[in-house]
Amino acid sequence: MEKSNKKVGGFDSFMGKIRRFCADTAAEMRRCSWPTKEQLLESTLLVVVAMVILACFVAGVDEVARLLIRWVTVRG
Repeated sequence: MEKSNKKVGGFDSFMGKIRRFCADTAAEMRRCSWPTKEQLLESTLLVVVAMVILACFVAGVDEVARLLIRWVTVRG
Protein backbone atom coordinates (compact mmCIF):
# COMPACT_ATOMS: atom_id res chain seq x y z
CA MET A 1 0.00 0.00 0.00
CA GLU A 2 1.48 3.36 -1.04
CA LYS A 3 1.40 6.35 1.24
CA SER A 4 0.35 9.71 -0.12
CA ASN A 5 3.22 12.17 -0.02
CA LYS A 6 0.97 15.20 0.13
CA LYS A 7 1.72 17.82 2.75
CA VAL A 8 -1.01 18.22 5.30
CA GLY A 9 -0.43 21.87 6.18
CA GLY A 10 0.96 23.17 2.89
CA PHE A 11 -0.54 24.09 -0.41
CA ASP A 12 -0.86 20.44 -1.42
CA SER A 13 -3.69 19.76 1.03
CA PHE A 14 -7.32 20.45 0.18
CA MET A 15 -7.48 23.55 2.41
CA GLY A 16 -4.14 24.68 1.02
CA LYS A 17 -5.53 24.51 -2.49
CA ILE A 18 -8.52 26.59 -1.42
CA ARG A 19 -6.19 29.15 0.19
CA ARG A 20 -4.03 29.30 -2.94
CA PHE A 21 -7.12 29.74 -5.14
CA CYS A 22 -8.37 32.60 -2.95
CA ALA A 23 -4.94 34.26 -2.90
CA ASP A 24 -4.56 33.93 -6.68
CA THR A 25 -8.07 35.29 -7.21
CA ALA A 26 -7.40 38.30 -4.97
CA ALA A 27 -4.12 39.00 -6.79
CA GLU A 28 -5.85 38.80 -10.17
CA MET A 29 -8.63 41.13 -8.99
CA ARG A 30 -6.01 43.73 -8.02
CA ARG A 31 -4.58 43.58 -11.55
CA CYS A 32 -7.96 44.19 -13.20
CA SER A 33 -8.85 47.59 -14.56
CA TRP A 34 -12.24 48.61 -13.24
CA PRO A 35 -14.60 51.00 -15.06
CA THR A 36 -15.25 54.48 -13.74
CA LYS A 37 -18.71 55.43 -12.51
CA GLU A 38 -19.34 57.28 -15.77
CA GLN A 39 -18.36 54.27 -17.87
CA LEU A 40 -20.51 51.99 -15.73
CA LEU A 41 -23.51 54.34 -16.01
CA GLU A 42 -23.06 54.60 -19.79
CA SER A 43 -22.85 50.82 -20.19
CA THR A 44 -25.88 50.27 -17.96
CA LEU A 45 -27.90 52.83 -19.91
CA LEU A 46 -26.89 51.17 -23.18
CA VAL A 47 -28.02 47.76 -21.89
CA VAL A 48 -31.36 49.15 -20.67
CA VAL A 49 -32.02 50.87 -24.02
CA ALA A 50 -31.08 47.72 -25.93
CA MET A 51 -33.43 45.67 -23.72
CA VAL A 52 -36.33 48.08 -24.34
CA ILE A 53 -35.73 47.97 -28.11
CA LEU A 54 -35.53 44.17 -28.06
CA ALA A 55 -38.68 43.93 -25.94
CA CYS A 56 -40.57 46.15 -28.39
CA PHE A 57 -39.34 44.03 -31.31
CA VAL A 58 -40.40 40.78 -29.64
CA ALA A 59 -43.79 42.26 -28.72
CA GLY A 60 -44.26 43.40 -32.33
CA VAL A 61 -43.38 39.99 -33.76
CA ASP A 62 -45.66 38.34 -31.20
CA GLU A 63 -48.55 40.61 -32.16
CA VAL A 64 -48.06 39.99 -35.89
CA ALA A 65 -47.91 36.23 -35.28
CA ARG A 66 -51.08 36.41 -33.17
CA LEU A 67 -52.93 38.33 -35.89
CA LEU A 68 -51.75 35.92 -38.61
CA ILE A 69 -52.78 32.88 -36.58
CA ARG A 70 -56.17 34.41 -35.86
CA TRP A 71 -56.64 35.30 -39.55
CA VAL A 72 -55.72 31.76 -40.68
CA THR A 73 -57.87 29.99 -38.08
CA VAL A 74 -60.94 32.21 -38.58
CA ARG A 75 -60.87 31.80 -42.36
CA GLY A 76 -60.47 28.03 -42.17
